[in-house]
Amino acid sequence: MKLLLAYSLRNLLARRMTTVLTAGGMALVVFAFAAILMLAEGLRRTLVDSGSYDNVVVIRKSANSEIQSPVSRLEAAIVETQPEIASGPGGRPLAAREVVVLINLRKRGSQSTSNVTIRGVSEFSLALRPQIRMIAGRMPRPGLLEIMVGEGIARRFQNAGHNETLSFANREWAVVGVFDAGNTGFNSEIWGDAEQFMQAFRRQAYSSVIFRLRQPDAFAAVKTRIEGDPRLSLEAKREITYYQDQSEATATFLRILGTALTIIFSIGAVVGAMITMYAAVANRTAEIGTLRAVGFQRSAILTAFLAEALLMGLIGGAAGLALAAFLQFFTVSTTNFQTFAELAFQFRLSGEIVAEGLGFAVVMGLAGGLLPAFRAARMNIVEALREA
Repeated sequence: MKLLLAYSLRNLLARRMTTVLTAGGMALVVFAFAAILMLAEGLRRTLVDSGSYDNVVVIRKSANSEIQSPVSRLEAAIVETQPEIASGPGGRPLAAREVVVLINLRKRGSQSTSNVTIRGVSEFSLALRPQIRMIAGRMPRPGLLEIMVGEGIARRFQNAGHNETLSFANREWAVVGVFDAGNTGFNSEIWGDAEQFMQAFRRQAYSSVIFRLRQPDAFAAVKTRIEGDPRLSLEAKREITYYQDQSEATATFLRILGTALTIIFSIGAVVGAMITMYAAVANRTAEIGTLRAVGFQRSAILTAFLAEALLMGLIGGAAGLALAAFLQFFTVSTTNFQTFAELAFQFRLSGEIVAEGLGFAVVMGLAGGLLPAFRAARMNIVEALREA
């Protein structure tokens, strides 16, 4: 077996140009496959990282997101009385009433527009998201037409930079701060005082109530109490679960789209590999006859040529994944199908994507090499030597 593998590797090295071209075609397919999976993974990780296991999001029952969720002032007050909520400064519940709406802003350097998430926050909103840090300016003061924007918003949208002025809801809002929320969805949001946003958008209800659990294992008890309270029509989710649900639709769509497109692209790579292997069989008729004459079985010939095709697939897969890894240095944006707001995120390469990419490359190599390998294995010894 070692001899056959060495034989396969030697033949790949002897035909460097053909090997490079065939493996290069496979590499491009694996690159496209991995890129779309990395896009979906980046979106999912960005939203999941936005949540905290210790935080709970309370929204209207059957609402898919905060944007579709009205929570009345009375309901918010009842939620804040739950004994499982951690205590903040002064012994007050570590909870925040928030308002989430969408506005349309124009992008920098173009005439295109996109939906942007506006989040009205309250006193403890920042304490509930410790990953957020100010990188320019200050927090907006309650009661004033002041906002702070995520670093992604400040970079991509007109009039959203520090000390600029944004116009929406028939008011002029001063951008007094820019914050960095790390690799989370908050980087694509605009924050301001919840009460000011409710007045500006003529809202009578909040969108959600966020609170920190006193003990992480107290979630089941508070969930049961909130959802079973006849005065409320609300549901409670761990924040990390809520944001994971937000990523599901778009990430699933990207994965299906990526798989479908890659299968189409892979047909060309498989045909290329098949042509290469058929040519290898035709050019090595004498070698195949000699191997059979010295005692190698048909199964050994079949294994040698399949190993050659699989090695070529692995080389292409590794090259495609290595190229795809550089995508992690780029930030892209897309519309989240759950909220219809633009979300900026980075490509993410995971171990699962690496395994799927290499597996796909092996399948392409196997599909391209199977028929040529059978042809080589079925060659008649006498005819092969005579033809040589």
